[in-house]
Amino acid sequence: MGKIEYTLIKSESHTNARLGKLKTNYGEFDTPMFMPVGTQATVKTLSPEELKDIGSGIILSNTYHLWLRPGEDIVAHAGGLHKFMNYSGPILTDSGGFQVFSLANPKDINEEGVHFKNHLNGDNLFLTPEKSIEIQNKLDSDIAMSFDECPPASADHEYMKNSIERTLRWAKRGKDVHQNVNQSLFGIIQGGAYQDLREYSAKETVKMDFDGYSIGGVANDHESKEDMYKAIEYSIPFIPENKTRYLMGVGEPIDIIEGVIRGIDIFDCVLPTRLARHGHAFTKYGKINLKNQKYKEDFTPIDENCDCYACKNYTKAYIKHLINADETFGARLLSIHNIRFLIKLTEDLRQAIKDDKIIEFKDEFVKDYYEE
Repeated sequence: MGKIEYTLIKSESHTNARLGKLKTNYGEFDTPMFMPVGTQATVKTLSPEELKDIGSGIILSNTYHLWLRPGEDIVAHAGGLHKFMNYSGPILTDSGGFQVFSLANPKDINEEGVHFKNHLNGDNLFLTPEKSIEIQNKLDSDIAMSFDECPPASADHEYMKNSIERTLRWAKRGKDVHQNVNQSLFGIIQGGAYQDLREYSAKETVKMDFDGYSIGGVANDHESKEDMYKAIEYSIPFIPENKTRYLMGVGEPIDIIEGVIRGIDIFDCVLPTRLARHGHAFTKYGKINLKNQKYKEDFTPIDENCDCYACKNYTKAYIKHLINADETFGARLLSIHNIRFLIKLTEDLRQAIKDDKIIEFKDEFVKDYYEE
C-alpha cells in the first residue's frame, strides 16, 4: 500500500492533452478519467458492482457529510471507507470546504477555520484544516484533499489574493498533520480568472510538494466557461508533469473535452446522477428529457451508441414510464447510462490522444451534440 503515482504515457501532438496511468492501492487506471460522486459513501441509487460494470475507477466521497453521519470513527471502526461501502477501487475524499462555505457567512471564516451550522440539526460546528485532514485520515480514502477557502467567482482581486494566502497557510497546516501513509494528499490551486493569482497560487502550492494538484473554484454557478478555461490555462504550466491534475466539480461533456485539451487528467461531478433523477439523459446528439411526450411510444434505447446495461435492455418508453411514475428504477437506469456516457467519453478521448486527433474528435463531438 502507498501513495498514488502518476506516469505520463503520451502527450498529444497538437494540444496539452495527455494520456497517463495512475498507480493506486487498488490497481492501475488510465487517464483522462471521469470520477462518479458518492457523497454519502454511495453513488446515488447504484451498487459498487454496477459502478465497476460501467468502468468506474476512482469515485468520490464527501468529508463533510460523512463527518456528520455516520461519523468518521464509525467508518474507521468498519475498517475504512472501502470496507464500509464495499468498494474495491480507489476513493477520493474532498475536504468538506465547498459544503462549509455554502453554509457559512464571510464573517464566520477566520484564520483558525470556519464556523457554520450543521445543515441537519442546526448545531454549531467548527472545521479547521487540521480537523478536515484528521477526518480524511480516519476515512482512509486513497486521495485526501487539502482544506481550502472556496471564494465566489465574483470576488475582487484583493479578496481573492487574501483568500489564496489563507488557503496556502491552511494547506501547510493540513500537510503538517497528515499522517496516513497509504493516503495521497492533493493541494488545491485557486485564484478565480485572475492570471497573476492563479500563477501565484500554483507556484506556491507546488512548492509544498503535494502528491497531486487540483484546480478549484471553477465549478461556480456564476462563472463563465471562458473563465473556467482561463483558470485551467493559467494554472497548468506550473504543475509538474509527473503529478495528477484534477479539475474539481466539472462534468458537462464539452467542459471535460476542453479540460483534457488543456491538460487535465481527472474530473468529477454530481451532474450525471442529478440529471438522471430529473429524467434527463446524455446522448451523442445532446441531452434529452425523457419526461417529454414524444418518448411515450419510443421503443428504442436511450442512445444507440451506448454499451451500458440500461441501453442494452430498456427503451425510452419504459424509462419514461418509470420516471413519470416516480419509480426509483428509472433514476437508476438513467444514472447508469449518464455515468457510463461520461466514462466512455474519457475512454474515447484517450484513444483520440493516442491517435493525435483530439481537435478532430472535439469538432465531431460538438457537431453531433449541439446540432439542432
